[in-house]
Amino acid sequence: MAIDPFLVRNLPLFQRLSEAELTRLMAHATSRRVAQGATVFEQGEKAHAFYLLLHGRLKVSQVTPDGQQVMVRVVHPGDLFGFARALARPDYPGTARAAVDCVVIGWPMADWDAVVESSPHLAINAMQTIGQRLDEAHTRLREMSTQEVERRVAHAVLRLAAKAGRPEAQGTRIDFPITRQDIAEMTGTTLHTVSRLLSAWEGLGLVEGGRQKLTICDAEGLARIADPEI
Repeated sequence: MAIDPFLVRNLPLFQRLSEAELTRLMAHATSRRVAQGATVFEQGEKAHAFYLLLHGRLKVSQVTPDGQQVMVRVVHPGDLFGFARALARPDYPGTARAAVDCVVIGWPMADWDAVVESSPHLAINAMQTIGQRLDEAHTRLREMSTQEVERRVAHAVLRLAAKAGRPEAQGTRIDFPITRQDIAEMTGTTLHTVSRLLSAWEGLGLVEGGRQKLTICDAEGLARIADPEI
């Protein structure tokens, strides 16, 4: 279904666009609902469209050449994703799967060049998005190369809480289903290790777990584990 430009006007990605730019940009956009567990696209699929997440959360995973699945990031509302054209590749490098029911806005990939040429502000935002993802990837590589696993897991949990945290009586709850396996994939460790760490942290009152749920009860205590020298 077509998108009313005014429905997306307040998203950070579009706030600096003029009304004419926004109307022109949204003329070719369509939206669709993606049920929890369904995919927006699969790794290796020809990149026919690029997207913006309007509502919900998506998990992006990759399968390595040796068959190991790795969760590489979480897509949050307002994020661009799937812009393979900007990465100079014809296919999607990963699989984007809905962690909860989602609404995504899509544009034909063939429109990418015209979009960035006609909307300089959007082009700048896309470049910033790519830069942020590179920075996130470098941070994770540095952590895996230099930090012990407990610090890596603490950093990952704190980042999730900062991006997708919802205040509750017990603390800050990550507001989409997150499994211990997800955290293991994000931090380059094993399910057994993550389970052991989270159980220990629960005993210390730092976090509260559950089935695909995680609440940070003591963010300061967790931050001291992530960066003990601070």
